[in-house]
Order: sequence, then C-alpha cells, then structure tokens
Amino acid sequence: MRSKLLHIALVDDDEDDRFVFREAIGEIDIHTKLSLFDNGQELMDFLALPNIILPELIFLDLNMPIKNGITCLREIRSNPRFKNVIIAIYSTSSSEKDIEQTFIHGANIYINKPNDFDDLRNALQKVLTLNWQYANSNLNKQNFLLKL
Repeated sequence: MRSKLLHIALVDDDEDDRFVFREAIGEIDIHTKLSLFDNGQELMDFLALPNIILPELIFLDLNMPIKNGITCLREIRSNPRFKNVIIAIYSTSSSEKDIEQTFIHGANIYINKPNDFDDLRNALQKVLTLNWQYANSNLNKQNFLLKL
C-alpha cells in the first residue's frame, strides 16, 4: 500500500458515472484525494491555477460538452508542466478511431467504462497500482487498452 497521498482527477460530464467512480475509488486500499470535474474546461481552468498540487493521474472522458477529452489531452500534452501526469482515457467509446487518436496524442492507457461496479473497482485497482515508470517505457498499442 502507498503511504503517500495519490492525487487523482476524474473529468466526466455524467453525474452518475462520477458518483460510481468515487464509490469504487473509496473501496480501494490506497490513500487518494479525488477531484471531480464536470467537463474539460473545468479541468483546464483548474490546471491553469498557480500553486496547485497537480493530479498525478487524470481519468478523462472523451465525449463531454464545452471541451471534450481529446482537446484536453492535446492541451495537456502540449504543456511541459504536465509531462509527468498520467492520463487514463475513461470512455464508453470502443471506437478504434478514438483509441488510436488518444494513443497518438499521448494518453497512457485507455479504459472502456465497465458496466459492473466490481469490474470498475478492479480496473481502478489495476490502474492505481501499476508501476507507471515501467508501463510507460513499454507502452505500445497492444498494452494501451486495459483488458479486464
């Protein structure tokens, strides 16, 4: 178990999805601080604030109003300040085009939103305990999509 607090952000316009995600994170034995954002613009406004503690891991939905996930991903990856932030795409889309685009633009992992609470908790457990330094050094399209 990590003794350090892990700062996580979830960006998702669906209130029910945010609630279930928060509940699932709460059941994992890792010290976390979860910040929730309704859309990509809220996330980007937060990240632009001075003197904030950056999230170490951002779960980013793709299909959102105001500013979608792919736009956020591009903006985050174009800013050297965020080079160490892990980005997990968290979407209902299983479109090969979406998976390809997010891989190309620098996401670290792609997670199809599970329909089952236990599957969600297990997926989050995997992502939160992954050795990202190792995972990123071996990142390829085959291991980009999280398999449950």
